[in-house]
Parts: sequence; C-alpha cells; structure tokens
Amino acid sequence: MKALQIRNAIFWALIAIFVILVAVIFTGMGRLWGPKLPSFVVMIFLAITFLTLAAALVAFTVKAKEAKIQKTFFILTGISAVGIPICAVLHNLVYALCIKFGWVFWGEGGDEAVFFIMAIFVFPALFVIGSLGSIVFLLSARLREKKKNLSGLI
Repeated sequence: MKALQIRNAIFWALIAIFVILVAVIFTGMGRLWGPKLPSFVVMIFLAITFLTLAAALVAFTVKAKEAKIQKTFFILTGISAVGIPICAVLHNLVYALCIKFGWVFWGEGGDEAVFFIMAIFVFPALFVIGSLGSIVFLLSARLREKKKNLSGLI
C-alpha cells in the first residue's frame, strides 16, 4: 500500500472514531454497554487509538509530497486530534494539582478551565475544520482522477 493510501485510511479511521466518541458522549450510549464492558474502559481505548492514529496521520502527512494547503488541512486534523485527549488529561492533572496545593483560579473552589475549553471546544472545532478541508481535497483528487480516466477512453 502506498504511503498516501495508508494516510487516507488513517484519516477515515480518525473520523469514524471521532463520530463514535461524539455519539457516545452526547447520547449516553456508554450506559448501554453494561457491567461486562464499562464505558470508561471503552472510552480510554478509543482515546488511545484516536491519539495514536492522529500522530500517525501527522507523520505520514509530513512525509507526503503534495500541495502545501492540502498538507495543512491534514496536519491540522492530526494535531487537533492529538490535542483533544492530551488537553483532557492536562485539565485533570492541573485540577488535581490545584486541589493538592490549594491554588485557586476562579474563586472559591474554582477549576482550571483553559485545558477543559481547549479539549471540549477548540480542538474538536479545529478537527472538524481540518477534516472538512481534507475531505474536499480528497474528493477533488478523486474527481480529477475519474475525469482523467474518462478522457483517456474517448
């Protein structure tokens, strides 16, 4: 398999995992899995897989020889996907340190919100923007290839 085909497969897998994670979070499907497969374990597995695939997407994209704008969208997708679980962990880590050492950011019993906002709003929005831009480039490449194949038949 060519490097770009592997990269594209990783990209589509990232989108599928993102959709699954969003569906589980917003619909509460994790409660339906029951005691045999706790939702926390599934979410951790999906997050680790998401993080690993995102890092691979960035690595394959950096090595690819393609237009700079196309690389930018794929790298934006990968870096934002890496940022989501990392910021979620950092939010919890900073919050725990704040409790441990008594640091207060937002008043009495306040919480650290920067990493939380980045994990919940900023990076998912960047992921969607990068994904849509990448999809546009993938579809336009496919259409150009189809047009080239049809013109060769005439």
